[in-house]
Amino acid sequence: MNEDSISLNKYISQTGICSRREADKMIEAGRVKINDAVAVKGNRVFENDKVLVDEKPLKLKKNNVYILLNKPPGITCTTDLKDPSNIIDFMDHPERIFPIGRLDKPSSGLILLTNDGDIVNDILREEYDHEKEYLVRVNNKITPEFIEKMSAGIPMLGTVTKKCRVIKKSDYEFKIILTQGLNRQIRRMCEYMDYKVVNLKRTRIMHIKFAGLSPGEWRDLTEAELATLRKKIKISKA
Repeated sequence: MNEDSISLNKYISQTGICSRREADKMIEAGRVKINDAVAVKGNRVFENDKVLVDEKPLKLKKNNVYILLNKPPGITCTTDLKDPSNIIDFMDHPERIFPIGRLDKPSSGLILLTNDGDIVNDILREEYDHEKEYLVRVNNKITPEFIEKMSAGIPMLGTVTKKCRVIKKSDYEFKIILTQGLNRQIRRMCEYMDYKVVNLKRTRIMHIKFAGLSPGEWRDLTEAELATLRKKIKISKA
């Protein structure tokens, strides 16, 4: 392998437009060219190569940004600018950023955004068991049976959810700590138990919390938060 080159999907992700996985999809769809030739998966980029996506040249970004947003309800975690509630227009950030994972539109709380495509899959991969913590309010009184069954695993989407920690906070509110992120997972789990989610807020991803951020406010990750994040990712991949 030539040390003066970089894999095409990594090059694209480092420009900040998407993750490596999304870059592979672009390559497979024939949307990427290297020096005016249609690229294929496995191609590498050398120092003087010109890479184009949809006929537009890419440039490596200068700096990575890592942002923590307290997402309010009503904002959609999509980069599709045709969606009037998209998170990109809401952030109005000068860098081209995208969310790491998602919170559904009615939900609120912590969401990370970045222009670093390399870090996305490392945070989201289920086998790494990275914790996400939520505070959930429901419409019915929480019973011991509810806590027990939610913790043990609920059938949904052709599988059974992984065991998780569920802690009763009050008659109508509980905390849940997940290491997976199935589509609308908490809402579906509650529906299976004949409960309806009234309010859902994510309060933590791994070691990162949003204490002090009002809904709609955001800040950059601190150097300490970022250093710990990189350390945990490195340990997970070991």
